[in-house]
Amino acid sequence: MRTGSILVTTTISIVLSQIFLPLALAFAASPGGPRTVLVTGGAGYIGSHTCVELLQCDSNYNVVVVDNLDNSSLESLQRVRELTGCSDDKLQFRNCDIRDSDTLEKVLDEFPGIDSCVHFAGLKAVGESVSNPLAYYDCNIGGTTNLLEKLSSRNIRHFVFSSSATVYGDPETLPIQEDSKLTATNPYGRTKLFVEEILRDCYVSNPTMWNILILRYFNPIGAHPSGRIGEDPQGIPNNLMPFIAQVCVGRREKLSVFGDDYDTPDGTGVRDYIHVVDLAKGHVAALDKLYSEDLGCEAVNLGTGNGCSVLELVEGMSKATGKPVPYEISPDVQEMWPVFMLTLRWQKKGWVGQQILGLLKCAMIPGDGNPQILLVMLMHKRLKIKTLMFEKSFLDGFSFLLFSPNSLQQGTIIIVWVVNCFSDKGARTFHQPWSKK
Repeated sequence: MRTGSILVTTTISIVLSQIFLPLALAFAASPGGPRTVLVTGGAGYIGSHTCVELLQCDSNYNVVVVDNLDNSSLESLQRVRELTGCSDDKLQFRNCDIRDSDTLEKVLDEFPGIDSCVHFAGLKAVGESVSNPLAYYDCNIGGTTNLLEKLSSRNIRHFVFSSSATVYGDPETLPIQEDSKLTATNPYGRTKLFVEEILRDCYVSNPTMWNILILRYFNPIGAHPSGRIGEDPQGIPNNLMPFIAQVCVGRREKLSVFGDDYDTPDGTGVRDYIHVVDLAKGHVAALDKLYSEDLGCEAVNLGTGNGCSVLELVEGMSKATGKPVPYEISPDVQEMWPVFMLTLRWQKKGWVGQQILGLLKCAMIPGDGNPQILLVMLMHKRLKIKTLMFEKSFLDGFSFLLFSPNSLQQGTIIIVWVVNCFSDKGARTFHQPWSKK
């Protein structure tokens, strides 16, 4: 059984902030005429549900959505119109990447009534951020700074930032409070933390300009009660619930549950999941609060305070569908100790198997620390093509004919990890640099 110190790295329990209740009360009504809010990333999972809440019949908002549709679909906004019965002028869409200054300028010129912004747009996959950090810094940080510059030039001061509880890193205490230590353990989390710091700096530099609420949360799940909108990511899901859903409908063979010996009731990781509709209402409540009060730059946690394990979610889905959810217990990724990583770009100049093999032999560690698992990921334009895992003594007669080289597209990124499982004697990492000499 693992100790609580390891459990804390995967168990998240975020209390619903005391600030959230007054925010929710503010949601009911707002004085004055219609407000026009810019929603970045509004065609996405959380963004589309937030648009529904903004456009309910008792709402006082007109919505302008900008989204580059990189990981979303325009169909979601059409369904938002169906669900709310709103007219076309109440919900406008413009295909715009927030890094595109000229297009963003045109949108703001076209809708001069915009006086607030709810900011969702950005990349959000932790694993992808590790393999492609520059894309995350460019999009999440570069895009946000461009957006803030354009808003500032037009005195659009009310700003809700959809952040993440990943800014708490590995929490020192549970439940997590807003004044807990801020840190990050991956590039995605760092982009959220850096944007938070940028927002605080903006406020300090011009307190009369900015009125900002930062919302931190983990693990949104669920869908609108109608079932018309929900989470349907492109490619392999990065989140647990859509993966379970795809297993249920036959798109995936089974669910891999990473680790079953945590210090929890059923041994699987426990997290604080928040329903996406509740999360959307929290964003609208935050926006209402900004219109009614100057808050400066404040951060608020959104959550239930009640954890749910992986197997509890699996059981819940089984009960809801009336069918068992196939799953298997796999080695916990936290038991895999990185030894070595290699990134290659396929240029159709010949297979690189022998090069990789040479590197792997250099990565051999004395004693119990020999590499035990090889992971190979193929990426092309940030789209994960395939992930291959090989366990145990893969160096013995290992063949690198994993796939046909002719099937790879020009520019495909080949990322190779060698990882080492924990042993009773502890893990050893490989520090000796490899050279071509």
